[in-house]
Amino acid sequence: MDSTDRGSIATVRPSSARERAVRVAANAGEPTLEFADGLPYDVYVHAGTLHSLQQPVSEDAGEMSFLMVSQIMELYFGLTCFELREAQRLLREDDVWGALSPLRRAALHVEGLNAAWRGLRWMTPADFNRFRDLLGEASGFQSAMYRHLEFLLGLRNAALIRPFHRQPEVQAELLGTLRAPSLWDDVIAVLARHGFAIPRAVLVRDPAQEHEPHPAVEAAWVEIYRDDSPGNQLRMLGEALTELAEGFGDWRYQHLKAVQRAMGEKPGSGGSAGVTWLRRSMDRVVFPEIWSARTFI
Repeated sequence: MDSTDRGSIATVRPSSARERAVRVAANAGEPTLEFADGLPYDVYVHAGTLHSLQQPVSEDAGEMSFLMVSQIMELYFGLTCFELREAQRLLREDDVWGALSPLRRAALHVEGLNAAWRGLRWMTPADFNRFRDLLGEASGFQSAMYRHLEFLLGLRNAALIRPFHRQPEVQAELLGTLRAPSLWDDVIAVLARHGFAIPRAVLVRDPAQEHEPHPAVEAAWVEIYRDDSPGNQLRMLGEALTELAEGFGDWRYQHLKAVQRAMGEKPGSGGSAGVTWLRRSMDRVVFPEIWSARTFI
């Protein structure tokens, strides 16, 4: 898109409280029905563009649900990643209080992800089979934004970037996320700055490698949780992370159940073993020491 094209794109015109009050008075309380430069809602939300992106490959009416729920999840993946990166920024500034808000929002977005599965609960194997073959090898396994989400949460596996090698920009972005500290790495760094005895080897490890649970990190969380005073910001951080991890675990479980419902133990479209692959992936725990510490509190 050149500069001329960009200049022709309508933008939202800001308005003040006074302008809104004048408009209400002029409209006698009714909504405005005439706009000079296009509908402001569509200019802002790009609703027309969003609704043009559903392009089913079959004539089966049920495919629209499958396609749109998948697109909704993609949007939620991106939104959750946005919140996690904001939380990381604040944690790196040692603003634990500030990081609680994006973490809580992220947990709510994951609730939205979980709710999206309900839109596919109607799907039986016979329903899915009516259009599954036309999907070819397309699979949620190939979602770049989901990989960003896993990497941000600390689930690291460099091999999972390989499908994107013919998309250099996407691959570069994924490598950037993989090679940068995860949210959990940033949390552990906060613990160290707050005086907990976190070994240097844990703090300076290669972030592209998946974090191995460490007794010192677990011990820090045991101590944090034993202090139940109202001003314990690290305990509040722990609870925000717990809620996020629990919601993500619920999403992975619901993914497994949705696959079982729609295709049983059949191989996955992307070449995996389907349900067997999903069961193995669920064994990788997000924020492991925050869970194991509970045994000793």
